[in-house]
Amino acid sequence: MILAMDIQIESAGTADFHQVLADHSRYWGERDLRSLHVLALVQEFGPTCLVARAGDGIRGYVFGFVTPGGTGYVHLIATRDDARGTGLGRRLYTEFAEAAEGLGARRLKAITSVANTGSIAFHRSLGFDARIVDDYDGPGRAMAVFRRDLPLILP
Repeated sequence: MILAMDIQIESAGTADFHQVLADHSRYWGERDLRSLHVLALVQEFGPTCLVARAGDGIRGYVFGFVTPGGTGYVHLIATRDDARGTGLGRRLYTEFAEAAEGLGARRLKAITSVANTGSIAFHRSLGFDARIVDDYDGPGRAMAVFRRDLPLILP
């Protein structure tokens, strides 16, 4: 078992992006979310696109950016199947929040499908307000929208 102290969190590079896609099922299981992975995020928003690396590869990642209005938007966050329940997701969110705050963010935002109960529970455990927004992702496509102010201080 890899201990949290043996994991380094650092900016993602192009090779990391491609490795995440190659190992997609280790992070997302049966859900095919490869189309949501956009290399331009890594290339243009380096400080807020992070990977958690251990000796056996990338254990988790977060890809996001800071909007001109001061919102740190988390586009994707995932932990590898063998890293779930270790606190790595919380650690990635903390690192993202610090990077976003350093770039002027005053709040955080993320979205997920209304069926993704695991993500909804995870974000609520981080202190996010969650609400269902009808037609958020187009007609008839409600999404769970998460918001919270910075700083992100977790127990």
